[in-house]
Amino acid sequence: MKNKIIYKADSRGHADHGWLKSFHTFSFANYRNNDRVHFGVLRVLNDDYVAPGMGFGTHPHENMEIISIPLSGSLEHRDSMGNGEVIKAEEIQAMSAGTGVQHSEFNPDENQASQFLQIWVFPNQLNVQPRYQQIGLSKKDRHNQWDQILSPNPEDKGVWIYQNAWFHRADLDQDKSLSYSLKDRANGIFLFVLEGSISIDEVELGRRDAIGFSNEPDFTIHALQNSEVLLMEIPMELPSYLK
Repeated sequence: MKNKIIYKADSRGHADHGWLKSFHTFSFANYRNNDRVHFGVLRVLNDDYVAPGMGFGTHPHENMEIISIPLSGSLEHRDSMGNGEVIKAEEIQAMSAGTGVQHSEFNPDENQASQFLQIWVFPNQLNVQPRYQQIGLSKKDRHNQWDQILSPNPEDKGVWIYQNAWFHRADLDQDKSLSYSLKDRANGIFLFVLEGSISIDEVELGRRDAIGFSNEPDFTIHALQNSEVLLMEIPMELPSYLK
């Protein structure tokens, strides 16, 4: 396996604001690590905990693909496009910020905390019309198999974004192996272990560990115990506007 980078869970940046506890795989807010600014077009992977009844006030974004994946609890989303939705576990949300959008996110439940992944991807084109999308997911679709939850194509399964990327989830039983072949052989892979532990190319990864690699068109992961994983296939070359 070439160009391999391992991201251990305990090496991530951490912010504790009381109501918000966040782990940052890449530089974000007050966490700065010049060796961890992005992986290919993957710019942000935040593992967030939001206390009951708390949340993020209205704030702006532009020219970024923003994906939210709740792991437990719920988030209420409101934006300047007129959307007002509650997103829950077993759903995924994608927002193309494009020319500019303002939004807020807060936990509407007064009793249960919300845990979710906040993911930012550099888009492959600038100043698109802002858009919002939210769909449901099904655990049975990812039991011991890859379930596509994001792609570049509006007609395909999952949400879509302005980037040549594909995201998949899988829930693996212990000792199950699962292979994957790149949709685009020029892409790389960022694999994030949500729960459990897996091995890939003799590397063992535990809960919230991750690995990024490229130049590996086909590979296999093996579950060392019951495990949940998020696979992100993404372009490794940054868009021309960032060069």
